[in-house]
Amino acid sequence: MSFHSMMRAATLVATAAVLATGCGTDDAADPLQPTGPTGRIRFVNLITDPARNPVNAILENVPFGVGLAYAATTPGSLPAPSTAFYSPVLTGDRTLLVVRTAAPNTTLATITVTVAADNDYTVFATGGTAGGAVTSFIATDVTTAIPTGQARIRVMNMSPAAGPVDVFITAPNADLSAATPAAPNLALRATFAGQAVAPGTYQVRTVPAGTAPAARTAAVNTTITLTGLAAGQGRTIVIADAATGGTPLRVFALSDQ
Repeated sequence: MSFHSMMRAATLVATAAVLATGCGTDDAADPLQPTGPTGRIRFVNLITDPARNPVNAILENVPFGVGLAYAATTPGSLPAPSTAFYSPVLTGDRTLLVVRTAAPNTTLATITVTVAADNDYTVFATGGTAGGAVTSFIATDVTTAIPTGQARIRVMNMSPAAGPVDVFITAPNADLSAATPAAPNLALRATFAGQAVAPGTYQVRTVPAGTAPAARTAAVNTTITLTGLAAGQGRTIVIADAATGGTPLRVFALSDQ
């Protein structure tokens, strides 16, 4: 399939209602045109090898994301009219292939996701530094209803280079020496399930776990500011390695709700 064909197909997968190129047959329903129990999936590219980026994601034989650079996600990056944070998919074992955009016949990873009804999943392609193996990690996300009038901030540590971290959610530039960690000692591939906050602007910062209060400001290894977080919105902050692996660390936000 050519790049332009992939782009056209990716537009179709932007919403399940308009998918026209699924893998269904007369005998089996298309998993991405769900008519039964569903879960939801999103994909994040954390392959730390520039030589193999960008990538395409193919979910159940349907193009799901095209030309995904490091830290890019789908379906959130699909062309308009996509506004989805996740894509619905039928329950059961589902397959997501990760291939090089420049060489679509080169499979970098084959990831099986066991989808349960009403669950949300973030599927990461990881590793690959200096030509190493590409692996995967699947997180089950907590995207239950946010309390009325509140927003929610979650944090995932996907950085081998960071090690365990203490996570602080504060007003911008608040004094960390007097702050209490929202998530102390957040280990690799662990998730802080979330803090409900009033609408507003927040800064999420991390330091190596156990850093003494007086040393925290100088030890900050990631920082991101969420501006104008509104009631009902949920964000997941992802801590990641640099695009080539290691440091400097990378941090970015995913929209959950």
